[in-house]
Parts: sequence; structure tokens; C-alpha cells
Amino acid sequence: MPRISTLRITRSHKIATAVLVATGSVTAITATGGPSEAQTTATRSSVSVEPVAAAGIPTAKDAAEKAAKENAAKEASAKKATAKKAAEKERSEKQAANRSTERKAVTPKKYANNLDGWIRESLDIMEKKNIPGSYEGLHRNIMRESSGNPNAVNDWDINARNGIPSKGLLQVIQPTFDAYHVKGTPKNLTDPVANITAAANYAADRYGSIDNVDSAY
Repeated sequence: MPRISTLRITRSHKIATAVLVATGSVTAITATGGPSEAQTTATRSSVSVEPVAAAGIPTAKDAAEKAAKENAAKEASAKKATAKKAAEKERSEKQAANRSTERKAVTPKKYANNLDGWIRESLDIMEKKNIPGSYEGLHRNIMRESSGNPNAVNDWDINARNGIPSKGLLQVIQPTFDAYHVKGTPKNLTDPVANITAAANYAADRYGSIDNVDSAY
């Protein structure tokens, strides 16, 4: 009667199988009727066990990739926050500049209601209208013509005899005032600023500048 070989699972086989299952790799075990120590050792050495992550536990590579993604996200968030702050600062500065411009636009410059104030206001108007002249030139001629009195009237010269007396700070006659009146100033011959600017406009046309006038003009 032929002898039937039976499969014997030794304690060594059980331990090897448990180790392989725990590491995620299973290999076939060639069982013999009576495995020798050399066969068991050869079987163990033929098993290739690669390190893999146990359930729920990341490998070092996974952790590195996750950290890199988190750092990239943080950098992107920081750049976005910086750009937002810069945009807010720029917007705030523009709004402040606009408010400043609006305040300047609605707040007219004030001048003293005296000879100094009249001359300074006239100079500002003359500058906008490209009419030449200086403070010294205006003041010098005003003091000679009227001694600084805006209501001064010359009632004795040829103009007075012709019915058009010279009036105001720079002693201007009505026809000259009408011809050289500066737009934006009152149409009143004895108004200080209107009188000064019209006279300066006339002097610029005739003499190049009020600064060039040193006598009756």
C-alpha cells in the first residue's frame, strides 16, 4: 500500500505566516512532509518585505508631501493678505487725497480787506490770467496815484474836464476799465481788485508790465 504524504504545519510555519500577514505581504509556503531547517531558512530569505504604511499611519514620504502642501498654502495666504493690505492702503491714500482736494476746492483763499490784501488778491488773479506784474510794481504805482485810497477821484485833469475822471487805486478812467476789465472781478471801477487788475492789464498791453510804469500812464 502506497504511503500518503500528509501536510504538517509546524510552529515555525505559523510564526512566519503571522509575520507576513502583519506586514501586508503574503507568500506561499511550500509545505513538505518534514521541512528541514535549511528549507525554512531559504523560504524566509525569499520573501521580499517592503515597508508600507499600516492602516491610518502615514509614511515619512506622505508626511513630507503634506507638510509641503501646507507650507505652500500658508505662503499663498500670506501673499494674498499682503496684497490686500497694500490695496487697502492705496485706496485709503487716494480717498485722503480726494478729500484734501475737495476741501481746497470748496475753501476759497481769504485776503485781508486792506491795501495789502487787495494787492495780493490781484496778483493771484493776474497770475491765472498771465498778466505780468509784481507786488512792488503795483504798490509803488498805487501810492503815487491814490495814496492807497480806493475811492480817490481826480477832478481836475483833462479826463475830468472831458467828463471821464480817473478813479480808484490806480486812477483808471471808465473807457479803459471797460476795455481791460479782467473777467471774474466786479464790473465796478472803484472796486480795489477790479481797478488794480484792469490797470495792470492795460499797463501790460501798453508798457509790457505795470512794473515798467514810473509816472502818469
